[in-house]
Formats: sequence, C-alpha cells, structure tokens
Amino acid sequence: MNITSYADLLEAAMGQTEPQRLLFVFAQAELPSDPTGAQKRQFQSGEGGALTPVMCVDKSPHELGSFASLVDESHRTGQRWDIAFVSSISGRGGIAPGGAEADQPLRMMIEAIKKGAIGNFLAFNRDGDLVQLTQGNAG
Repeated sequence: MNITSYADLLEAAMGQTEPQRLLFVFAQAELPSDPTGAQKRQFQSGEGGALTPVMCVDKSPHELGSFASLVDESHRTGQRWDIAFVSSISGRGGIAPGGAEADQPLRMMIEAIKKGAIGNFLAFNRDGDLVQLTQGNAG
C-alpha cells in the first residue's frame, strides 16, 4: 500500500498480518548553532533548520483517532513541535507489542533524527500532511 496520508498509515498498520505499534517522535525545527545569514533567512521563510526531538509516544493503531486528535493530545503537553516522525514495530505470533517493547526502538528513532538519518520514517507536519524532508530541509 502506498501511504499518502495519516488515514492510509492507520489503515496499513491495521491491515498487517502481525499487530503493530506505531512510534511517534515529535521534533521542533530550530536554527543550528552559529547559523550563517543564509541559514537564518531560509529558516525565517519556513525552510531549513535543525530538527530536534522534543517528545515521543507509542500507540497501537486502535488507540489512535484522527490526526487532529493526536495534535490535540500533543497540545496538552505544552511542548511545541513542527514535524511528527512515525515508524512501527510488529508483534509476533498474533501478540501485539507492548509499550515496554517500544522503548528501545523509540530511543533509536530519536538518535537517528538527531543525526539527520530520517529516510526510514514517515514525516507529517502539524496540519497532518505527509512531507518529504531532505538533509538540511526542516519543512
């Protein structure tokens, strides 16, 4: 299945042979330390910057509703974010992975995002649009 929206993501996760747990890492776009003038201008126009993970959560697809409800839940934390990265882990033998099984994969996602290795994750902006990010492009 070609995932082009958040609804597609949930449908794909629920349609897998083994139960899934979705992993979300929310990141904030920031200027890199000691930015150049060009980097500042690019960032001010809504492009570029460094993505810094600020929070994460794992949920089964059945615990999730619309993207708007996920955004609303994130607002209650008081933490600002710009991009939500998503990955998943599979259960085994029909048993869904639990939250404890998501801890290590979430830590690995956070480290990958810090290094700019984001190619293996889906990325959604705050409006729920699937976005393509490249190294040096924060949105």
